[in-house]
Amino acid sequence: MLLALLFTALALAGDVDAFLAWADDARPAAEVSARTEPGQPRAAFLPLEDAPTDEDVLDRVSPGYRFAGTFFPQIAAHVHDMPGRVRPERIGTSALGRPIWAFPLQNPDEPIRRKVLVVAGLHAMEWVGTEVAVDLLDDLADSPLPKGVQVTIVPLANPDGRAFVERDLRAGETRYRRGNSRGVDLNRDFAVNREAQAFWRHLIPGYYRTSPGPVSQPETRALDGLAHRERFHRAASLHSFGGFFYTPWSGRFGRPERQDRQELWELGRAMEQAWGTRAYRTRQLGRWGFFFRAHGSEIDHLYGRYGTRAFLIEITRSGIQPLRPKTWKWGFRSYNPERPRRMRKHVDRTVHSLRALITHPDLPSEIEAREANHGVPVPPIDGDEA
Repeated sequence: MLLALLFTALALAGDVDAFLAWADDARPAAEVSARTEPGQPRAAFLPLEDAPTDEDVLDRVSPGYRFAGTFFPQIAAHVHDMPGRVRPERIGTSALGRPIWAFPLQNPDEPIRRKVLVVAGLHAMEWVGTEVAVDLLDDLADSPLPKGVQVTIVPLANPDGRAFVERDLRAGETRYRRGNSRGVDLNRDFAVNREAQAFWRHLIPGYYRTSPGPVSQPETRALDGLAHRERFHRAASLHSFGGFFYTPWSGRFGRPERQDRQELWELGRAMEQAWGTRAYRTRQLGRWGFFFRAHGSEIDHLYGRYGTRAFLIEITRSGIQPLRPKTWKWGFRSYNPERPRRMRKHVDRTVHSLRALITHPDLPSEIEAREANHGVPVPPIDGDEA
């Protein structure tokens, strides 16, 4: 037991040193790009790309959105200044060799009774979710956490896709990018509810397409490994756009079990109240439309395999402006509103809603699981049969 604790402590210390060195050693984008070409030497993982300083590039993004080379050094400051409270953990590596970082936050020396996961950046162009995740991390680092609660934040789950979008913006290109470096939509790569059952699959089969196989990508394997180890009680995956707090199931029309549904709705209502006026509404994703299904989603996987009360939050109600045709066809602007005031309103209020998700009192299932299994939720099913 003592030996296991020693190895764990050494691993955590190694991640801290590795993250601080990585965040402090940003390289020009062209140099990092060269190292992904065939025949080029590969390090243990790719360095962080430096944030641009060119005003034209920053204007294309619009004020308020940060490049990875900006927000990761900001997180590094918390890691450096608050050891034990904010720590980095490398949960995996992307297809091209970029590290995927998680940041557990907790009050040191407190036993953990509730675990909450917040994931952002699964889709390459949806930057507003990462803005929320980083702001939430800042907020939690600077204020007291509820007693016994650990919050793990993954601000960028798809670092390769994000790097491609950053390079497009530097070059003034308007490509549409959603997936990882292999073109796989990570939001369709998980293991639960992959098989299409709706009648409409015969009429629009491409609409229900999933990835090559369950958890086939290194990015989704990293998230599944984290979920398998931690067995989070609650989770939120941050996307854009639409303005909803979506619940499982996403891959089928049928509803979750009654108690689960009641608990999901209770948490959703708490987030709605924290949002304030014109709040997002809580809704089952698989019932968004009579034909709509999202097969192989992360919320079905977290809920179906691990019992996590999981939400997919569609932040903002789009950046499309009816009188500006450019916003109709440029994916980045569609997902990320250009007007700073509109963006900040949705980011700030989503942070408030996530605070409500984190602090809401224990649910009956959480109390039962803690009494029976020391705080770890018991998976209700084996996995893929949901």
